[in-house]
Amino acid sequence: MTIPKRQGKGKNAVLHRYLPMTEEDKQEMLKTIGVASIDDLFADIPEQVRFRGELKVKPAKSEPELWKELAALAEKNASVKQYVSFLGAGVYDHYIPAVVDHVLSRSEFYTAYTPYQPEISQGELQAIFEFQTMVCELTGMDVANSSMYDGGTALAEAVLLSAAHTKRKKVLISTAVHPQYREVVRTYAKGQKLEVKEIPYDGGITDLKALEAEMGDDVACVVVQYPNFFGQIEPLKAIAPLAHEKKSLFVVASNPLALGVLTPPGAFGADIVVGDMQPFGIPTQFGGPHCGYFAVKAPLMRKIPGRLVGQTTDEDGRRGFVLTLQAREQHIRRDKATSNICSNQALNALAASVALSALGKRGVKEMAAMNMQKAHYAKVELEKRGLSSPFAGPFFNEFVIRLGRPVSDVNDRLLEKGIIGGYDLGADYPELAGHMLVAVTELRTKEEIDRFVNELGDGHA
Repeated sequence: MTIPKRQGKGKNAVLHRYLPMTEEDKQEMLKTIGVASIDDLFADIPEQVRFRGELKVKPAKSEPELWKELAALAEKNASVKQYVSFLGAGVYDHYIPAVVDHVLSRSEFYTAYTPYQPEISQGELQAIFEFQTMVCELTGMDVANSSMYDGGTALAEAVLLSAAHTKRKKVLISTAVHPQYREVVRTYAKGQKLEVKEIPYDGGITDLKALEAEMGDDVACVVVQYPNFFGQIEPLKAIAPLAHEKKSLFVVASNPLALGVLTPPGAFGADIVVGDMQPFGIPTQFGGPHCGYFAVKAPLMRKIPGRLVGQTTDEDGRRGFVLTLQAREQHIRRDKATSNICSNQALNALAASVALSALGKRGVKEMAAMNMQKAHYAKVELEKRGLSSPFAGPFFNEFVIRLGRPVSDVNDRLLEKGIIGGYDLGADYPELAGHMLVAVTELRTKEEIDRFVNELGDGHA
């Protein structure tokens, strides 16, 4: 919250959250640029096209009145602060250590931009370097960049990298990958004239027979999600050889929290691992902003999009940090650039780094284990009430349940009870109409899970 500033003196002083322009300020500015009035600035606009009426906007309100109006509008939202949430599908309600907001609110981080000058940006550069290091440790990869916009754009960039590296035009992507991620991939692929072929799922995971049938010498990469959109654990060990046999790249989009308990994709031979860091230190905040991560094996290091921070020493032998690789069009010839991404999500990357540091290796593992345990408990209890799942394989903190009526109707009734229900899969998978994707995180208590189960079991199903 901005501290109001006092303008004027004595009883006539006025509090403002910013310093407004006074009449004296305006006249001084006009004099400086050599015009007599504001109207002179628009002299080149023909009189007949100028609007002379009154705009149909509400009259200006005082600051207290505006705060009340905005607060009333905000209270209409159903947020995780007032409701118990079982909605996931890419954005999750997780524990955020208090130290995260404390560090983010420091002005040297909160107002920082691209650290072009390392001599005055060591704190920002080190924070990014630590982010890259932790991403590599989680994913089992060799190199990670300083962050991307979100998981979807990170995956799309991975597809473009694959096509450029292999000089091939066909992309095989599982339909068990997040539907929005697939949409972003298709959008990016259109400009590069890439063919995106979707591989169906079978039993909640990628159909390996269908994948094998589509593999050929024209395939740039194979893309799967781990855990996938249904929460199921894809068999990476079986998929990697199918991709590598044809010299295609193996791309995995992964929930970083799940890697606290699952074997990292790098151990299965993934060439590129991407994902969204939202589970670590980034609130749900109605869908964004997020922070994507992008990690690769060493041979692809110089083709990674965005920028990388490296560790070095100065002339006195002291440890320091610099922007090591900057493969975008602002830094190198446009035809050599690997991406036109013009920024990163440094503040959100910092949030993820602080959260990971606060939790530590043991904390991340315990947090991930709690997600698995509570999700499995919820699924077992729902099955006791007659709500079955179409998929039987292992899952992380999300699972699919079959309802006997439209999910939208169920969610409306749950909301009346103070519960945000799961995701309606019928919106993206017509064959799964009437199926709900339920997310259970470490923040859900036994009482909350039991209440959710009881509400579904007492006539919602």
